[in-house]
Amino acid sequence: MLLILLSYLAGALTILSPCILPVLPFVFARAGQPFAKSGLPLLVGMALTFAGVATLAAVGGGWAVQANQVGRWIALAVMAVLGLTLVFPSLADRLTRPLVALGSRLTEKASLEQQSGGGVWTSFLLGAATGLLWAPCAGPILGLILTGAALQGASMGTTLLLVAYAGGAATSLALALLIGGKVFQTMKKSLGVGEWVRRGLGVLVLIGVAAIALGLDTGLLTRLSTDNTNRIEQGLLNRFGAAQPSAARAPLNALPIEGAMPPLTGATAWINSPPLTTEQLRGKVVLVDFWTYSCINCVRTIPYVRAWAEKYRDQGLVVIGVHTPEFAFEKSAANVRDAVRRFGITYPVAMDNDFAIWRAFDNRYWPAHYFIDARGNIRHHHFGEGDYEHSERVIQQLLKEAGASNVDQAVVQVRGQGAEAAADMAEVASPETYVGYARAEHFVSPGGFGFDVRKTYAPAPLKLNDWSLSGDWIVRAEHADLQTAGGRLAFRFKARDLHLVMGPSNMGQPVRFRVRIDGQAPGADAGVDIDTQGLGQIDSQRLYQLVRQSGGARERTFEIEFLDPGVQVFAFTFG
Repeated sequence: MLLILLSYLAGALTILSPCILPVLPFVFARAGQPFAKSGLPLLVGMALTFAGVATLAAVGGGWAVQANQVGRWIALAVMAVLGLTLVFPSLADRLTRPLVALGSRLTEKASLEQQSGGGVWTSFLLGAATGLLWAPCAGPILGLILTGAALQGASMGTTLLLVAYAGGAATSLALALLIGGKVFQTMKKSLGVGEWVRRGLGVLVLIGVAAIALGLDTGLLTRLSTDNTNRIEQGLLNRFGAAQPSAARAPLNALPIEGAMPPLTGATAWINSPPLTTEQLRGKVVLVDFWTYSCINCVRTIPYVRAWAEKYRDQGLVVIGVHTPEFAFEKSAANVRDAVRRFGITYPVAMDNDFAIWRAFDNRYWPAHYFIDARGNIRHHHFGEGDYEHSERVIQQLLKEAGASNVDQAVVQVRGQGAEAAADMAEVASPETYVGYARAEHFVSPGGFGFDVRKTYAPAPLKLNDWSLSGDWIVRAEHADLQTAGGRLAFRFKARDLHLVMGPSNMGQPVRFRVRIDGQAPGADAGVDIDTQGLGQIDSQRLYQLVRQSGGARERTFEIEFLDPGVQVFAFTFG
């Protein structure tokens, strides 16, 4: 919402920019005509055309970035051109000449129709044509949007930002139109200052391009992404909102309707089932579980979801796991199938690699549970871990509403093993920590990251939640790649459990490693994926439990040494 507001304000200030000049004559030509029938349709048409043209550019840039690493450089080149057009107006004139010429022809045609007595639709057409003249003003905003696409892809949010920007500009033009054409003369006096502001913006865009190309700003940009915002929200949710007092909940016999169940279209593959539709599920109580297999919060909820699926299957419950990936390796069908097998999941799992189902539910969290009644209505949802008893009571209530008889009123008793065991969250003082520079925090090796380049790292003294690398690594946006044997990673943490998401760089080539805690073999504090001497082997891309302190959560220094090269390390999680 904040970004939309800022885009609206940025659009409103466009009226002070020189690039608005081609538009103003057509706007103020309607000053003497009824605003509702002439000025307003023109401004609406102009805003929609502008947003449409800019959206096509942003989506195209986002696609190029997502395609491969070459796309990243294409997007940077586009941003550099945008910056140069702001610094050198003559270059902008040459580049946008075909677009402006088309707008001029359409504007001339629409103006003739307007003079011959055209009404609202003619004014709208005139505005649509004028929007093409206005499109060059998208330089700075497109630069920002292409940067966003480089970080997280173009989406419906891209269009919303552009519509807000166009709406802001249309609002300021509407006010000027209502005040009168005299504003036009006053505005001309400010264009000299506006020209310098425009050039200043261009220089800033070019500086940004250089910083991105050198990797100097990548960590900062990605920390501003919505993904990082979601992580903060999830942390707050886990700390304060995972289990609301029962008095604040709606009574089970009066669960509200939160909306209709969205379609399950867009899944890239289905596991344990052919594709399911909302029509096929009508008459069944449905639990939709959003998860991803390397997410420790998801892993700890799986025993409950698995138990509910088994207990209530014959009474009409259908559990659907929607696997929406966080890391690139979680898009692999082979990896997800292996995870489904390891976790003993027998219910249907939809692979949501394109986030289609995620967006349909307007979901934001891993894990997230949506409870749907037999009529296809969402009646309850829960984000994060915990509150399992109430969730099961919701299932029982919806089954009774659907006509199921003899619904067992007891709740399942679950004792998760290994990484599935419930966390001791009251004692956890270390947050989920990413190793890739895109979302990394508290990295203290001297000299910081070398972005996407091979670098020899050295250890550093660690305070609580600090971490460091040593050895030859290439740190990438999502993970770190070890180049030679003997590389190490250290973390000062406080939690009962420590997990590390990692995998071999080349599948089929396992990587041996050794774990030490406070410089010693872990002994009784070893996690399920190592022995008491701290030895283990990485054979697949997944979450590895490396520490489970037998005496509960204490502040310790963890260190892992990789005895072979060719490992990718993604993230620490704790419990």
